[in-house]
Amino acid sequence: MAKQLILCDCSGSQSIDAQGLSQATGISCSKLHSALCTSEIEATATAIAGGEATICCAQEQQIFEELAAEIEAPSPSCLDLRDRAGWSDDTRSTLPKMSALIAEAGLSVPAAKSIDVISEGVCLILGPSEIALEAAAKLQETLAVTVLLDDGTDPPMTRAFEVIRGKLSHASGALGQFDLRFDALQQLEPTGRNWGWNEPRDGGRTSCDIILDLSGDTSLFPAPEKREGYLRADPKHAPSVADAVLEAVQMVGTFEKPLYVRNEPLLCAHSRAGQTGCSNCLDICPTGAITAKGDHVSIDPMICAGCSSCATLCPSGALTYDAPPTESLMRRIQTLATAFLGAGGTAPRLLVVNDHGGQMISYAARYGRGLPADVVPLEVEAINTFGHAEILAALAAGFAWVDILLAPTSEQEVLEREVALANAIGGGKSALLDHIDPDALSEALFDAEIPAALAEAVRPMGNRRQITRQAAKSLAPASELMPLPADAPYGAVLVDPNACTLCLSCVSLCPSGALGDNPDLPQLRFQEDACLQCGLCATICPEKAISLEPRLNLSDSALSQVVLHEEEPCACIECGALFGVKSTVDKIIEKLAGKHAMFQSSDAARMIRMCDNCRVDAQYHQKNAPFKGGDRPQVRTTDDYLSKRRDH
Repeated sequence: MAKQLILCDCSGSQSIDAQGLSQATGISCSKLHSALCTSEIEATATAIAGGEATICCAQEQQIFEELAAEIEAPSPSCLDLRDRAGWSDDTRSTLPKMSALIAEAGLSVPAAKSIDVISEGVCLILGPSEIALEAAAKLQETLAVTVLLDDGTDPPMTRAFEVIRGKLSHASGALGQFDLRFDALQQLEPTGRNWGWNEPRDGGRTSCDIILDLSGDTSLFPAPEKREGYLRADPKHAPSVADAVLEAVQMVGTFEKPLYVRNEPLLCAHSRAGQTGCSNCLDICPTGAITAKGDHVSIDPMICAGCSSCATLCPSGALTYDAPPTESLMRRIQTLATAFLGAGGTAPRLLVVNDHGGQMISYAARYGRGLPADVVPLEVEAINTFGHAEILAALAAGFAWVDILLAPTSEQEVLEREVALANAIGGGKSALLDHIDPDALSEALFDAEIPAALAEAVRPMGNRRQITRQAAKSLAPASELMPLPADAPYGAVLVDPNACTLCLSCVSLCPSGALGDNPDLPQLRFQEDACLQCGLCATICPEKAISLEPRLNLSDSALSQVVLHEEEPCACIECGALFGVKSTVDKIIEKLAGKHAMFQSSDAARMIRMCDNCRVDAQYHQKNAPFKGGDRPQVRTTDDYLSKRRDH
C-alpha cells in the first residue's frame, strides 16, 4: 500500500486542507477525521493495518502504538501538526508549514552509534548519617548498597547493607564504572556485643555503578546533572531525596550509551611541538569529558553528555556531532525550506528548539496564541548543535530569519558566540530567544519584524566550513572581505616582511596546511580558505612577525596559495646551486666572519656561502679537517696471524 496521511482535526479545533496537502506533498490523504483516538478508532486500526500510514496526531501516539500491537501491525509514525501548525491565532494559511513538517517527517534519520553500559546496581551513598542510612534501608532490596559516613556516628547494628567511614578523596567515571578513592578509611568489625571500626588507612580504592550524593556539599563532578549515574539531592528537601532514591532503583541493567561526538585526531589543531593552538573544546566542555593527548584531544564517551558545544566550536572539523550526523541536520533544514516555499509560502522563519522548547510550543498552542503561520519549528537533540554554519545554511536555503530558543541545559555562551558570528556573515538575521513563558514566546514571534528572504535559495553542501562559505556567497554576493569577531575560525595570516626571516617554523606547525613553502625558492605561501585562526603560527614565530586577522574572504584568491613573503635566494659560490635566504646568509657572515673562533680564517668564513654538499667537501679537504681521520689500519688476515705466531 502507498504512503498515506491520516488526518484528524481534533474535534474540529483546527483547519486542515486535505486536498492542498495531498497536492503539495504528493502523498495521498485520508478523509478528514475528527476523533481518531476515540469514536473513530476503527478507522485508525484499518489505516494502521494497511501499513505505510502516518497519523497526523502525536498526542495519542501511545494509544496508536498499543492498537498496532493488538492487531499485530507495525507501529505507525505519528506527526504533530496540531500544536506546531493547526492551533494558532494566525489567520494566514498553514498549508506551507504543514507541507514542510510532513516532508521533514518523511526523512530517514540514521540511528546513533552506541555502546552498552552495564550497571549491576552497586551503589555508594554519601550524606548525613540519618539521611544516608534511611536511603540505604529503602534501597537494600534492589541495590548492593554501601554507605559512607564521614562523621563520628556509631555503626548501625545491621548487615542488610555495607557501612564504611572515611573521606572520599577522588571520584571519576560515570554510570557503571565509577572509580573511588578514600582516605582515613575504616571498615566495620561486626563482632562482639558492640560493633566498632578497624584502624583507618589511606589510599583505599574501589568502584561502583551508582553514586547517590545526599551530602548537600559541592558536587563531585562538573555539570552534575549531566553525569549519568551520579544522583544528587538536597538532604533538607525530602521530595528531592525521594526522587533520587527512585531514580537509583531504575539504574540497574544494560543501557545504550550514545556515542555523541566523532573524533578525527589527525585534523585536530590543539597543539604542535608542545605549543598550544586551539583549545575551544577543552575550555567549553561542561562535563570534563575532553582531555589533551599530545597534539590532539581525546573524548571519554562515558562522560560525554552530548551537548555538542565542542563540535560546534571546533574550527577544523576534527570533532563532529554524530547522534545523528551533521549531514542529517542539514538535510532536514533544506527539506523544510524547500517544502514550505514549494507549497506557495514566502519568507518562512525557522525556530530551533529541543525537547524543552517542544513542550513550550505545545503549551503555547493549547493555552495561548500558538506559533505564527510562517514560523517552522525544528526540534533537535541538542540545541548547541545549531551553530553558525547551520544558521547560514538555513538562511541560504530560503528562511528569512532563524531563532534559537534557549533551554535550561543550553551552553548559552556557545550559542551567543555562534549567533554573533552568523550575524556578522549573514547580515544579522538570527537571534537567541530566552523565554520560559510560552505566552512570552508567542508574543515575541508574533511581534517580530521579518526581513526579506533570499530571492534565490541555494543548497550548500560539504563540511561546515564549506557550507559557511557557500552560504555567505549567496547571502552577500557583492562582498569580498567580511570582518568577523575576534574568536572566529576564519581569517588571514599577516606577516611583517621586515621581521620575517623565512625560517618556516610556522609552516612545519600549521595543522591545516594553510601555510606552505616553495621547495625551489625562499617563499612563505598561504591559502586563506584553510586557515583555522588557531594561532600556532603566531605563537611559534621566533621573530614575532605573524599576526592574525579574523575575516571571511569570499574572493577566489582565498582558495589558492598566495605569497606572503619572499626573498632573494643565496647562490653557492662553488656550484651555483640556490640555497637559503641571501639576506640571512649576509647577516650570518656579518656576525661570525672574523669574530667567531671557528670562522677566523677567510676559508672558514667562505664556507658560509656554500651549499650543504660543497661545505662538507670543503671541510673534508681543508687542513685539520674534522671529517678526515688518519690512515685506516691494515686489514689482518689469517696468514698474518699465523706467521706472527711462527716468528715468535
